[in-house]
Amino acid sequence: MPKENAGLHGKEGKIVTGAFPAAARWRVPFGMLLPFLLISFGLAWGILALFVFFPDQMNKAFGELTGQHPLFFLAVYAPAIAALVIVAWCSGYAGLQRFLRRLLIWRCSQSWYGFLLIGIPLVYYGSSVLKGDPFPGSFPFSSFKAFMLAIFFTAIKGPVEELGWRGLALPLLQRKLAPLWAGLVLGVIWGFWHLPAFLLSGTPQGAWSFTPFFAGSVAVSVIATALFNESGGSILLPALLHFQLNNPVWPDAQPYDMYAFVAAAIAVVWYKRKELLDAGTGMKEVIP
Repeated sequence: MPKENAGLHGKEGKIVTGAFPAAARWRVPFGMLLPFLLISFGLAWGILALFVFFPDQMNKAFGELTGQHPLFFLAVYAPAIAALVIVAWCSGYAGLQRFLRRLLIWRCSQSWYGFLLIGIPLVYYGSSVLKGDPFPGSFPFSSFKAFMLAIFFTAIKGPVEELGWRGLALPLLQRKLAPLWAGLVLGVIWGFWHLPAFLLSGTPQGAWSFTPFFAGSVAVSVIATALFNESGGSILLPALLHFQLNNPVWPDAQPYDMYAFVAAAIAVVWYKRKELLDAGTGMKEVIP
């Protein structure tokens, strides 16, 4: 059995010291995409399926499932849990630390920050006008404490998903597909993953129509793909995008907001078409 410091012949006969090239130590194989999806769907759909098919028993044992229920949080965290487990399995604690450092990447163009901080609110308020509600009402919280709690729970719920979707699944897909197609495929998976939540009256999605939401999810996935690649693989910025999508301050403009995000995605694809169609531009490594 070769020793750890034995030389290996790389391309063109060059000798690489160590048992593996340095980058290989942190590499998460493409085959880990399947376990990621199995954990993400199995955990989330398993929890929600119990409430769909055994509502009386589950409500009696755990209480009615709402958007603030601990089990709903656990279901939402499924992609993040899957990503953390897989990264730790493939690269250990050191690899997990390197992976989580991507939460500290914040540098990106001013235009992206403009979209995140100004463009998204405009989407929601403009969509509210299209919905026939140009004046969606006053500040939707009874107190500053209620506002801060809503912001806090929004920040620690949906955005955490991005550890899995953009943190792990997207780089793996971009090894096989150009960014545009990887974003579309991931958007289909991401949108479909939400389906059981639409079958439960206590969840936020229970009052929405699935088809516009699904179209919006695919569109947002394409936007998040362009943001992820241009920011050098940041998980923080897609998480900020996810937070802004769920921001409790914005008016409920379903389904027109979803149509607006489809239009926004088309605009992003047009302006970023060179990068999105070039397979060489996508971030392909889960662990930097």
